[in-house]
Order: sequence, then structure tokens, then C-alpha cells
Amino acid sequence: MERKTWNVLFLSTGNSARSILAEAILNHFGKGRFRGYSAGSRPKGGVHPLAIDLLKTLGMPSGGFRSKHRDEFTGPRAPKMDFVFTLYDNAAGEVCPAGPGNPVTTQWGIPDPAAVEGDEMVRKNAFRIAYRQLENRIRLFANIKIRELDRLSLRQKVNEIRKTPG
Repeated sequence: MERKTWNVLFLSTGNSARSILAEAILNHFGKGRFRGYSAGSRPKGGVHPLAIDLLKTLGMPSGGFRSKHRDEFTGPRAPKMDFVFTLYDNAAGEVCPAGPGNPVTTQWGIPDPAAVEGDEMVRKNAFRIAYRQLENRIRLFANIKIRELDRLSLRQKVNEIRKTPG
């Protein structure tokens, strides 16, 4: 049987924290079965330094990330996505891009650690909490036996994962 690498797009608002962390986590724990991408509806233009610091602290890949607009994933040259997960903690008015393919989509709301104000410890803790929530969900997702499920069952599984606490 031919091995398939499943493409997953994580969307957030600024593509500077949550979606970057999710991309890194999936590419690390997906063990070649998955290829994670990230983008934002209003990209900040750079990756948040605390996201990179956390990835480094945890021994995760931390290079090569950039803040990009979701439109990069909607054109004819864009990679075909199998899954699109929105990470907006308040998804009102946000839509998934209509890109190539017919991806399974769901909303995994995660509070934006980049929006947390306070001293350095408070902000670092917000990034650790977001990372933990994402890692828990992504590990569950990466263990789904995708080939064994029909589209409706697969959608139900990824929707159930969003209820996973941090």
C-alpha cells in the first residue's frame, strides 16, 4: 500500500504563535505521516519570540517558520490540504479558506498567548498552556487511523478532539 502524507493547515489570526506551535508539534510528532502548515487571516509579519523560545526550550525544531497569509493556501499552486483546523479562540467572522481539495475542517479554539499581557512569567506561561493544549489534541489526532474511517466518522473524531482539555 502506498504511504500517504496527510497535509494539515492550522489557521490563526496573526500566524505568530498558536498556528506556528501547532505546525511544529505536528511535524515533530506526526512522524512523517503528516505535514503541518500554518497561516493567518491577519498575519503579524513575524513569529512571536516567545513561541520560538518555547520550542527551543522543549527541544523542538524552531527554525524556518514565518508568518504568512492564508491566501497562500488557496491558489492552484497551493498544496492540497487534507485537514484544516482553525485555532481562533473567537472564530466569529473568520472563515476557512477555499483551497484545493475538500479538506476535513474543524475549529479547535485555543486562547491566543500572544495577546496575553503581563510580566514575562505570565506571558511565558500563556505560551506553555497553549502548547500543552495543542500537543494534547495533536497527539490524539496523529493517532487516528485515518484510512479506516469514512469522511463523516473522521470529521466526528476531529470534532471530538476539540473537547480535550489542556
